[in-house]
Amino acid sequence: MRLSETGRAFEMGAWEQTNMQADKPRGTRAAATGPRFVDGYLAYLLAQASQRISAEFHQQVKAAGLSVTEWRVLASLQGSAGETIGSLAVLAITKQPTLSKVVQRMEADGLVARTGVRADRRQTRVCITAKGSNLIGGLCDQALQHQKAVLAPFGEEKAALLIAMLDVLMTEHVPLELPIDPDE
Repeated sequence: MRLSETGRAFEMGAWEQTNMQADKPRGTRAAATGPRFVDGYLAYLLAQASQRISAEFHQQVKAAGLSVTEWRVLASLQGSAGETIGSLAVLAITKQPTLSKVVQRMEADGLVARTGVRADRRQTRVCITAKGSNLIGGLCDQALQHQKAVLAPFGEEKAALLIAMLDVLMTEHVPLELPIDPDE
């Protein structure tokens, strides 16, 4: 039996006991004086998980000749009818001025195309080209295989639940319009 963050007792199942390794410290510590704040802080855990998982896959992205930002742009556009520069900056986790320069280079390379938005001439819509789609297709397959390997310890049902919960967290609790912090 363990105590939750709220102090309520809960039972850990066999899966959690063997696979989650709840009592093992994350990282290294000089002295074990109790749990660190960050060990139970959602934002920290999500950031650490993202960094570790992404770092593995980003090696494949770089081997394919793309920067991480270019990968994020193309992956965000794959299957999309197009995105404005502003929404693409949020999706690609990139500051808008940086993204604008990257998109210009990608357009020159024939990976994306920019068009004006009828309703607002100040906005630009970015779409993936056939060349960009062909380039990213194999990487998307590799990304899904990487994701499958990362989630394998959870089993299909819990992996699907994790993805669904993260989707709810992003859509209901963190608005897409939040600006990217320049310090990150």
